[in-house]
Amino acid sequence: MLPTIRACLDAAKIQLMQTIPADEASIEARMLLMEVLKVNHAWLLGHALDLLDTQKQADFKVLIDRRLKGEPIAHILGYREFFGLALRVTPDTLIPRPDTETLVEAALEKINQHARGKPLEVLDLGTGTGAIALALAKHGPDCQVTAVDASEAALAVAKDNAYALGIENTQFVLSDWFSALAPKPYHVIVSNPPYIEADDPHLQQGDLRFEPLSALASGADGLQAIRQIIAQAPGYLTENGWLMLEHGYNQADAVQSLLKAQGFAEIATMHDLGNQPRVTSGKWPLAKPV
Repeated sequence: MLPTIRACLDAAKIQLMQTIPADEASIEARMLLMEVLKVNHAWLLGHALDLLDTQKQADFKVLIDRRLKGEPIAHILGYREFFGLALRVTPDTLIPRPDTETLVEAALEKINQHARGKPLEVLDLGTGTGAIALALAKHGPDCQVTAVDASEAALAVAKDNAYALGIENTQFVLSDWFSALAPKPYHVIVSNPPYIEADDPHLQQGDLRFEPLSALASGADGLQAIRQIIAQAPGYLTENGWLMLEHGYNQADAVQSLLKAQGFAEIATMHDLGNQPRVTSGKWPLAKPV
């Protein structure tokens, strides 16, 4: 006799609990079955006692087996939701994480302080899927957002996401940080750069194993990219423009020190939903030609 949808979900949850917590296992089992059946959560709840045919069982098992081998669910599904946006994700990009929404919220606060109707230039360095750039462009309609990445493959994903979401106030530039940018100042520069130490054992664990190393690791202390961005950003900021950086939970003091040494003012650190110091910002107080 064929099993019900509920029975299949229960069995998959038990399997997934070998590698992830029970609450995550339950959510991921539902997400994977929704993908197989091409239905939404409401449909799944309403048809819990429906029988699952043999082919759909086999398709579901394939996805569960991939997840049990450690493949990120974002790669299996091909997308990840971030700040209300459904973003296509590939192995060429970093998987957007909830912690990074702290950076978006902090940047939107600065953006919203500017007078409505006045164009605002925003720069996102290392855009990956375009998560940060597209969230800022979506919620900051007066912004013109320039999204930069050194990876052609990642930039192609970001462009596809912008097109799919109908977000037009963005442009994409292939550039190693600032190297290929036209000489113009920005009101806000944001970045979620690589900030993990090169020999950190976590790079060989969990989802990180499936993500591009260049988007994760940054030198012996994890601060190589952050140092470069802080050193070069003043030449690309308007007077009283803001630089805002995501970083590791234990790097806030170091990032604050680097910003202070470079001449930034009003330096502050914001905490993520887990109450970890996650984003540090500084205002560039001087008018400096590019």
